Amino acid sequence: MARQDDSGTTFTRTVRDDVESALAEVDDELRRRYPGEPATRQPVHTVYVPADALDGTTVADLVRDWGSQATRLLDRHAPDAASLAAVLGRPADALAAEVYSRVRAKLDREPVEDLRIDFEDGYGNRPDAEEDAAAVRAARLVAAAVAEGTAPPYLGIRMKCMESAVRARGIRTLDLFLTELLDAGAGRLPEGLVLTLPKVTYPQQVGAMVRLVEDFERAAGLPAGRIGFEIQIETTQAILGADGRATVARMIDAAEGRATGLHYGTFDYSASCGVGAAYQSMEHPVADHAKAVMQVAAAGTGVRLSDGSTNVIPVGSAAQVHDAWRLHHRLVRRSLERAYYQGWDMHPGHLPTRYAAVYSFYREGLDQAAARLHAYVTRTGGDVMDEPATAKALSSYLLRGLDCGAVDATEVEKATGLDRPRLDALAGR
Repeated sequence: MARQDDSGTTFTRTVRDDVESALAEVDDELRRRYPGEPATRQPVHTVYVPADALDGTTVADLVRDWGSQATRLLDRHAPDAASLAAVLGRPADALAAEVYSRVRAKLDREPVEDLRIDFEDGYGNRPDAEEDAAAVRAARLVAAAVAEGTAPPYLGIRMKCMESAVRARGIRTLDLFLTELLDAGAGRLPEGLVLTLPKVTYPQQVGAMVRLVEDFERAAGLPAGRIGFEIQIETTQAILGADGRATVARMIDAAEGRATGLHYGTFDYSASCGVGAAYQSMEHPVADHAKAVMQVAAAGTGVRLSDGSTNVIPVGSAAQVHDAWRLHHRLVRRSLERAYYQGWDMHPGHLPTRYAAVYSFYREGLDQAAARLHAYVTRTGGDVMDEPATAKALSSYLLRGLDCGAVDATEVEKATGLDRPRLDALAGR
């Protein structure tokens, strides 16, 4: 680093050099632990399906069927923008019409952004031979979808957890899946591959997952660090350890840079806190506490957050469907306002309100966010004096809207004067 002119200053060069030396290790630590937001797209949801749901079908057919079911539900219970707006208690205005149009297009084009083939709770305990076959089948179907260009942007499996009763089974399923996937991909793993480690209680379980994927990478000749994984927060010990220390940050550290996400497990966590079944919800106070801890622990680390799900599904009479839609829409919107930009969808009927909530969230704030960012970049002022941190948040907001299809690149660039690379730079991606 070039030396600055010492004129007009009092601090000696020696003391400044001492400060630089003393903080060098801290600087390295900050860069390692807090690299900032990844440059990749974050899906707005994760769809979980049990592994046997892919028996006799393909990934493309399953995803297409989810979109078709969601569209048929819209046709039956909200066939136009005004009727959906009435169900959700929103004005039947131009925004509602734009959102409705985009939701239907999304259900046709890309109904599922992130698909997780479940070998845990949704699949249960099966004979070893059956789960072996299902793991190999899942890998082949994932590889085929990627090769054909029909795969969702993100997809992978949720294995069984690291608890002793199911640990060996979970490790074997992971091994079979990754081995077959690598073989089917001619020695390469898909870019959008996601692995989910559930029911994590101790950082040592995260460390065990790291050892497994490290061993796989070495054996397969893959670059070190190629395989990452999500950590599912479903136990009280994941939030507060027996020693009284907050555990989530320790889990992120134990992942050694491989943690890609923290997913909140609504029902397991609520139950572990003693919350009655009728009151287990994404908005229960115990859920808000757990997610606040997760949010602070993950901030700046590049580890993304996902909220959980609702188990109220839109089936039955029109009144039942509408009630379930209102609940889901409200919960998704609530998560977005709290900076949880991803959640779980457990049924095709959740897709219309997932995208309606997400698209209205980004479209209704587009003009204000774009104007504030334009004023910041051009230094033209405005009614709010924004700082670099706020400009970063505004850019991230617009980028998330672009990634999910809520807004278009042309309208964002027209409103801000910024193209995608400049937005990425402002967002610190």
